[in-house]
Amino acid sequence: MNRQAETIETNEFEVKVDHSANRQSPLFDMPTLEQLKPQQESFQLLDDGERRSNIAVLERKDNLDFLRDQPGEKFKLIVTSPPYNIGKSYEARSSLDEYLAGQEAVIRECVRVLHPQGSICWQVGNYTDKGEILPLDSLLFPIFRGFGLKLRNRIVWHFGHGLHCSKRLSGRYETINWWTKGDDYTWHLDPIRVPSKYPGKRHFKGPRKGELSGNPLGKNPSDVWEFPNVKNNHPEKTIHPCQFPVELVERLVLSMTDEDDDVLDPYVGVGASVIAALKHKRNGYGCDIVEEYISIARERVKDFQSGDLKTRPMGKPVYNPALPNGGH
Repeated sequence: MNRQAETIETNEFEVKVDHSANRQSPLFDMPTLEQLKPQQESFQLLDDGERRSNIAVLERKDNLDFLRDQPGEKFKLIVTSPPYNIGKSYEARSSLDEYLAGQEAVIRECVRVLHPQGSICWQVGNYTDKGEILPLDSLLFPIFRGFGLKLRNRIVWHFGHGLHCSKRLSGRYETINWWTKGDDYTWHLDPIRVPSKYPGKRHFKGPRKGELSGNPLGKNPSDVWEFPNVKNNHPEKTIHPCQFPVELVERLVLSMTDEDDDVLDPYVGVGASVIAALKHKRNGYGCDIVEEYISIARERVKDFQSGDLKTRPMGKPVYNPALPNGGH
């Protein structure tokens, strides 16, 4: 097989893109970190002089095939949003039993490749059938529990825009179920703290009188998160109808992984999870069966490398028309 390799280097990470004349799909065919180290030329100089490089792996491939190629206990974080079986352009609608069986097969492989201290974050909405809604996280709950995982949070992602319903209330939230393999899991609260409501509040009596009553770094963001969903006026919008906002994944990456850990999205779409990993010096892995999505994901990674990728900054307030400039 004739192969040509294009290596793109930046001062942050190195991406090796393999172009195969005998394949129709674009492919990021990456070496492992161990394979990469001996010939590493692109690196970032840390304060202690250590050399480092982060990689992106993006393949047009069925996720079961991709997962079965991965070694066990590799990924510190698996974060994804699978199809909801509602007939979007990237999925074929099937019976609910068939859909859940397919999800179980993917989840089984995800558990196998999950690091002992790792987390799985499965973001889903509702399955609808003749006007009746079935919350997918409740249907998937026994599958995750059956593999011995422990549910740490059922995070509610609230967003302000979506379809307007006429016979029920319009849906404006989805959920992220955070699962771990055990009780000894990676967790960092400080990087994701949000501003306190009363940052200067102090104890008014007792032995700590006069001291700050809250953490000076901010408060726990709670399990209700408000991020704009990616609609037409969002800076990250692509052709994908249901893409992740990068800032949502960033919060998971920062709190559930360490630098140089491996992050996987088995339904990667246009690459938001990989970009969130790379932004914070993690390695990003992902696969999708739609060739055009992988092609866009590759271009987005290149734009990130060059500094041209537009993303919504973490911590930016949600637009509020009642405030001057929307609160921005």
